[in-house]
Amino acid sequence: MRTIDDFTRPLEYLSPLDDPLGMIVREWAETYVIPNRRRFDEDWKDHRLIEPAFKRLMGELGLQRVLFPEDLGGWGLGRSNYAGTSSYRLFEEVARADSGMAVAFGVVFWPLVMICMEPHVNRELCEEFAPIFCSTPEPRFAANAMTEPQGGADIENMEIVKGSTIQTTAVLDGDEWVINGHKLWPTNSGGVCNLFGVVCTTNPGSEDPNDFAFIFVPADTPGVTQGPPYEKAGMAADKNGDIWFENVRVPKHYRAHGPGLDLMYFKEVITFGNLGSIAFVGGSMMNVYERLYQFVNQETYRGKPLKEHDAVAGVLADIAKDIEIIRIVGYQYARMIDRPDLYGPRWGEEMVAKGRAYKYWACDRAMEDVGKAMNLMSLYGADRDWDVEKHWRDLKIVQLWMGGKQLCQAEVARWFFECQTL
Repeated sequence: MRTIDDFTRPLEYLSPLDDPLGMIVREWAETYVIPNRRRFDEDWKDHRLIEPAFKRLMGELGLQRVLFPEDLGGWGLGRSNYAGTSSYRLFEEVARADSGMAVAFGVVFWPLVMICMEPHVNRELCEEFAPIFCSTPEPRFAANAMTEPQGGADIENMEIVKGSTIQTTAVLDGDEWVINGHKLWPTNSGGVCNLFGVVCTTNPGSEDPNDFAFIFVPADTPGVTQGPPYEKAGMAADKNGDIWFENVRVPKHYRAHGPGLDLMYFKEVITFGNLGSIAFVGGSMMNVYERLYQFVNQETYRGKPLKEHDAVAGVLADIAKDIEIIRIVGYQYARMIDRPDLYGPRWGEEMVAKGRAYKYWACDRAMEDVGKAMNLMSLYGADRDWDVEKHWRDLKIVQLWMGGKQLCQAEVARWFFECQTL
């Protein structure tokens, strides 16, 4: 019997811990998530079912600690030569069970990339924030407070708007930053966040990269207000909401790196966002394959299993082909992240653009393929008992975030065709 493990992984450059970690997460998924996930949609606000699964994965198994240095209680993944490929496997395994959980889990590390990754570790901030994540069996969440009401994903379109649309301000007052602004939609907001990484400007309207600031703000700092979570079409395990910063004061050294460097390393955050998105798509599609495999074997038409009819087999082949290629492309991008000596810095324009290309291609293929799977399954495709409709709803959200397809296309065209005005 074929399984998801028959889809290709690049065995020649996987971490020695790839399979052990992957199997730990798969066992967690089979025990804590898959039996309960059909009830997650109704749990979007309170997380009574979702919270215990997060506690097991992040707190008790310790995966929220992976980026921090070992001497601070972490696993040292930030200095590993396998940060990309290991992350891909972890994200894929979680997304197979529930991509909303995968997003919430993955975004814990998104702002921490700024300070925990070699060659730009900020040791002082690692020491400051490691206890939040490394000294408790309870789940702890970080969030990347980036999107704003007036500009949406314009903030990510750095090559053109150059940070000029950012309206959340950071003003230096002695040895403290004073932050004011309104953010919305960050994963792990909606009341669950413990540590924000906040995208700010030190000079509103400026296109100077030195005025882009990435500043850490503990969620319990006076002046921080988290609104309630939004109710979305899917991804109930990923809470999103509004955050207001009203005269929030944090120490001067909470800025990740300083003028120019904040913007440069922020592009690495986008690179890891692209990687995570591909893994979330791949993991979800692995489970679509599992559910579809069961369906076309047990359902019959004219006395034969559904899969034994030519027209159906052609559709199944197209779906399997895309899952195979998505996985190969995802792992290749992960390896590119792991080998900056060969492929260039993780924050480079080339790395960001190629990640955008892989991300939006994977999303497009997955959305089309899940639609095909639902068509094959007829009314069962929309039946929650088969889980495929859940992946369909969740994957649409993956397709939309980080600027959606439009920003991906702009960055890809900008790099490959050297466009000047996009």
